Amino acid sequence: MVWSWVAMASRWGPLVGLAPRCLWLLGAVLLMDASARPANHSSTRERAANREENEILPPDHLNGVKLEMDGHLNRGFHQEVFLGKDLGGFEEDVEPRRSRRKLMVIFSKVDVNTDRKISAKEMQRWIMEKTAEHFQEAMEESKTHFRAVDPDGDGHVSWDEYKVKFLASKGHSEKEVADAIRLNEELKVDEETQEVLENLKDRWYQADSPPADLLLTEEEFLSFLHPEHSRGMLRFMVKEIVRDLGEAGSSLAGAPGPGDQRQGLGIAGKSGKVLREPQPGCGLIRSRLTDQDGDKQLSLPEFVSLPVGTVENQQGQDIDDNWVKDRKKEFEELIDSNHDGIVTAEELESYMDPMNEYNALNEAKQMIAVADENQNHHLEPEEVLKYSEFFTGSKLVDYARSVHEEF
Repeated sequence: MVWSWVAMASRWGPLVGLAPRCLWLLGAVLLMDASARPANHSSTRERAANREENEILPPDHLNGVKLEMDGHLNRGFHQEVFLGKDLGGFEEDVEPRRSRRKLMVIFSKVDVNTDRKISAKEMQRWIMEKTAEHFQEAMEESKTHFRAVDPDGDGHVSWDEYKVKFLASKGHSEKEVADAIRLNEELKVDEETQEVLENLKDRWYQADSPPADLLLTEEEFLSFLHPEHSRGMLRFMVKEIVRDLGEAGSSLAGAPGPGDQRQGLGIAGKSGKVLREPQPGCGLIRSRLTDQDGDKQLSLPEFVSLPVGTVENQQGQDIDDNWVKDRKKEFEELIDSNHDGIVTAEELESYMDPMNEYNALNEAKQMIAVADENQNHHLEPEEVLKYSEFFTGSKLVDYARSVHEEF
């Protein structure tokens, strides 16, 4: 037995001796390959710049607010006020049984009196609670962003400090911009960036509580990023939306008809696929709600006016029809509170106020009506599961068979 091991060792000896050399050679080849490939510094810098820009630019989308910054309807509003901070908890690839159980847990939380039915009052209370979660989330994010633009940590951010950070996020040298501002020299920026800067400065002035000093506190900076947190800034946001900026209003007269090729922001086809994504900051450049006659009010034709956009021909007619239908319903049933065919700035402000309890009750009734198949003005487990796509954004199959086991 011993002799067999010795013989085997003698046969494998030369190969064993080669092993360290092979490993050394392999290591050398890998090292040469790694050094030959250039480091991806540009993508790293690009990601850092995008992250910095996202930190200091007011968001185009506000969770729990009915309209987008550019005047489009917030398509995800119902899910936002039903799911709150658990907004991303229902994905298509998640195991359906687990998602159904999670939805029924939410149902039981909304159903305060445990009668296995959700009333409008119960849904109203839930909507207010979930909206408050979005508010809290925005406040926490704003604190982080405030620290990013307050380098000296004095608790105030000047317009010049913000301007330096904003232009740095656009690829300008932070030192060169700071020096130019200090020396009162003209900054060379492209036309689009200049337009965004001007709109940001208007917004900065509005967020600066009297007496105006162009210095924003942490609370004022929150209003600058999230106008829904301040009555004054919400009013400013409404004026921005209603205001006729010229481009959209004047272009409507010569705009192509339904189904034609159009250029626009974030328009989706029947499949839900966005054919052109909104660009960051686009809400700071132009409004999509246009007060065409300049009377600071919106008529139904003005509110449902089609945006100028790019869509595929075969989808154009459907998109146009859905756009008009959805906006007409929103105008007549929810925004025009006195039903006189005109929406004033006050009515639009009330409609957009996420903490308006009357709006929350109306929204609760509307959400119940969507799924209330037995017309008892309440939501039952079967109805919530059947219309899960409306409440969560995900369609959960086999809803009827699952109700008993989920409870």
